Amino acid sequence: MKWNITHLQTRLYLIAAIILLVGLGSATLIYLAAENAADSVLGYEPENSKMYIHDLELYGGKANVLANELMHWFVGLWHGKSLAFTVGCITLFISFVVFFVANHMPSDVKSDDRDENNRAGTG
Repeated sequence: MKWNITHLQTRLYLIAAIILLVGLGSATLIYLAAENAADSVLGYEPENSKMYIHDLELYGGKANVLANELMHWFVGLWHGKSLAFTVGCITLFISFVVFFVANHMPSDVKSDDRDENNRAGTG
């Protein structure tokens, strides 16, 4: 099977551009459609109280408090307008990886088929 490297590179560049356009377009639509919800329906979150933080530290130490804050930060990435930024960053990363692979493809790809100058297999 004979692979033409320029066509493969062109396809990968096209795929990277499509990923970039679709991803950033989706992120824009998510940003425009999303609302930053209030912290909670009742306006009170027990996770932010001093007693809750104290109990977390009492039972698990500072590592437990930090793990709880990290968990709340990570969960917050997937809601509201921050989801648009998350989708945008993931899109940029994936598009860059595909572009990087296309840009650094080896130029001396060998083929299993015989080329035009070596039709008879001699030479």
